[in-house]
Amino acid sequence: MSNEIWSYIPTAGHGPDSDLTGYKVEAADGHIGKVDKHSDEVANQYIVVDTGVWIFGKEVLLPASTVTAIDHEERKILVSRTKEQIKNAPEFDKEKHLGDPAYRDQLGGYYSGPGH
Repeated sequence: MSNEIWSYIPTAGHGPDSDLTGYKVEAADGHIGKVDKHSDEVANQYIVVDTGVWIFGKEVLLPASTVTAIDHEERKILVSRTKEQIKNAPEFDKEKHLGDPAYRDQLGGYYSGPGH
């Protein structure tokens, strides 16, 4: 599988020293939460979003390629997926899944698969 899904698109506005923690995250159809954690590791870039009450306090991991724009002035990130697509993604557990290559492959397949 290509690692492109785990890299920011060049036009997103991400810089190598950007601290995205606390930024609001907007799906294609509305607000989904705030960035709790992010990775800038080459070919393993992602954001972890705390969804708050939206999906009962769960966190979701989004590959960096889903980020379409970062507004540093507004501290807001836009992603190219709908709330439904994000809600239906493989469940994420920070304690189990960060650094787990099998989960990374499963999530990468979900976000790069047909219809995504």
